[in-house]
Amino acid sequence: MMRPVLEISRTAFLANIDAVKARIEPSALMLVMKDDAYGHGLGWSARAAADAGLQWFGAYDVRTGLQLREALGAHGRIFAWATSEDDEIAEALARDIDLGVGTIEYLERVRAVAGQTSRTARVHLKIDTGLHRNGVRPEEWADAVAVARAGEDERSLRLVGVWSHIAEASDAEDDEAHAVFREAVAHVSSTGPAPEVLHLTASAASWWRPELRGSLSRIGAFCYGIRSAEGPDLEGIRPIAALTASVVEVSDRSVRIGIGSMDGYPSTLIGAQIGTAAGSVTVREIDLDAIVVDAWPGAAVGDRVRLFGPGDLGEPSATDLAERIDTVGEEILTRLSPRVRRVVL
Repeated sequence: MMRPVLEISRTAFLANIDAVKARIEPSALMLVMKDDAYGHGLGWSARAAADAGLQWFGAYDVRTGLQLREALGAHGRIFAWATSEDDEIAEALARDIDLGVGTIEYLERVRAVAGQTSRTARVHLKIDTGLHRNGVRPEEWADAVAVARAGEDERSLRLVGVWSHIAEASDAEDDEAHAVFREAVAHVSSTGPAPEVLHLTASAASWWRPELRGSLSRIGAFCYGIRSAEGPDLEGIRPIAALTASVVEVSDRSVRIGIGSMDGYPSTLIGAQIGTAAGSVTVREIDLDAIVVDAWPGAAVGDRVRLFGPGDLGEPSATDLAERIDTVGEEILTRLSPRVRRVVL
């Protein structure tokens, strides 16, 4: 097999989940699975997490939520937070998917679709705590909650959660966001039943700011072993994927590897390292279908090398590569093309 392969460790994935759960307790883990589980494959990873007892799954959009429901069957709660069209809302309600709602207009549409389909929508209402990434503005929060309570009275929806995103730009800004969030939750509780779940933090803040965590923590990248760009290594967390490729040509000074920019390996990564049986070597050229690296002793056609992974062969992590080109580790994984075969070990 000369094609590049993304080798994915199920064991490492489950170990990361255990480490994250232990870190954030008593907050529960919502495993975020957007972008095909950050390029690792949604179906197997959802089933593995469910088998390990996980109950909450974050889908981003309804389409991903429906794929998750197909993989999970009746197990677990699935949360889709992207604003959706009415037909998608109807599908989500039919497949028992919770909806994140960040505008009064969307809330009214969810309420109307639920009424038309005689289903009750489970809604998590989003307060804008300052990031301005969707979310009901604080001055409109009382009106949004009133609409939600009216929907509860007619049994078209249940207000089961309050949530938000925070900027994670500084502790001070996140503290301010937390204060806005607490005020929003207090208002909801003053108008009717207290929310079932509260979730404010994603990966980084969930890991390092325990005082900000709610009853749920939305964590994606860390569960797959992807640390934050410019962030420290995470205790107990290991990359679960290694990108491997074959040597296709050897000369005295260089070795040609069978992976290139058309496979999704960024052409801007000249100067990065790859891992070989003899240690790490430097990438000198990147074209459409191959990369050229420094030769190493004993290199032979057919040898497998690592472009990124856990570091066992001296290779960088996906985030190490991302930092070279001012992006995040998730992008290195999600941009890999379908020509890169995925193998779960």
